[in-house]
Amino acid sequence: MIDKKEYAYRVTAAGRVNLIGEHVDYCGGKVLPAALTLCNTVYVRPNGTDKINIEWTDIPDKVSLDINGLEQYKTMKYGNYPAGSALMWKNAGHKVIGCDMLHDCTVPFGSGLSSSAAIEVSTIAALAAVAGETPDPVEVALLAQKAEREYAGVNCGIMDQYASACGKKNCAILLDCKTLEREYVPIKLGEYSLVIANCKKPHNLVESKYNERRQETEEAYRLLSEQAEIGCLADLTPEDFKKIGGVLGGKVYDRAKHVVEECERVRQAAAAMKRGDMRVLGMLLNASHASLRDLYEVTGKELDALAAAAQAHPACIGSRMTGAGFGGCTVSLVRSSEVENFKTSVAERYRKATGYVAEFYDSAVGDGITVTKL
Repeated sequence: MIDKKEYAYRVTAAGRVNLIGEHVDYCGGKVLPAALTLCNTVYVRPNGTDKINIEWTDIPDKVSLDINGLEQYKTMKYGNYPAGSALMWKNAGHKVIGCDMLHDCTVPFGSGLSSSAAIEVSTIAALAAVAGETPDPVEVALLAQKAEREYAGVNCGIMDQYASACGKKNCAILLDCKTLEREYVPIKLGEYSLVIANCKKPHNLVESKYNERRQETEEAYRLLSEQAEIGCLADLTPEDFKKIGGVLGGKVYDRAKHVVEECERVRQAAAAMKRGDMRVLGMLLNASHASLRDLYEVTGKELDALAAAAQAHPACIGSRMTGAGFGGCTVSLVRSSEVENFKTSVAERYRKATGYVAEFYDSAVGDGITVTKL
């Protein structure tokens, strides 16, 4: 049991589900994530030293980070994400004071719901709070992304950290990853609900093919930018790609085709949400999964089986993998009155197909960073 009286602040940052727009954030595309009430909570208090002492509610480890030597913890299990976040915050000119932190994370690790972003963003927000600073959420997101890229070694886009920091209750964020312009799109699903399911196959982005996909899309951009005036892959329309995509070959062509068509699906999905057309949104979810399976090749047997089980249920009008893939979660659009039947049916079908037991999460769409003085 956490004794809140022992701490000065309670700081949260959200996990996120991406409704659509997968593997396009680092290509300059628009994405449509939503912050979840699954989050990382940091209880924090100043301790008058030059150390950041960290404990976890569900991990027995305790670590102590030297504020003046934050560069040295890149290989530290569990402590590397907070250390990298603190270093980037400090290097950006912000005051970092000694403090005690207790992390309590309800975002499942390895689920594709961005537990790492929630940890990074909440760590920075907690450091700001205990030093008496009110942080800018966009700056927090950018520095958290920098921590993941330069410290943890994952060459990620901005979507996860941005959604974690800037999320808004009951809204998705239509985020332009090239300009960081955002529009909040109310989530009004009518008779449907979002259901998140974890395939329970662990994934590790550092060791996966994530960075390989980035290299392939960078190669595609290099070749296509010789054919057209574009600032990023996402600048191409499907029509443009039909005209000039032939300069690409093999897998690089497939990767670029996914990015271009996924960007168009995001545009159509945002429009469908605004007019309350859930049927079109569901069709776009299914098309996104097929593209991630066939063109981008980031799903794998388990996610494909989970999405197929969901799509086969009569109450489901759309399902796709969400997150970077190689394990993690699906998000499905399901008639609210049939959610429990959907979970039971999908779990059984999935178990028969893979041997894994899927896990379902009940999470609302919540805010990004919250800071409460205790």
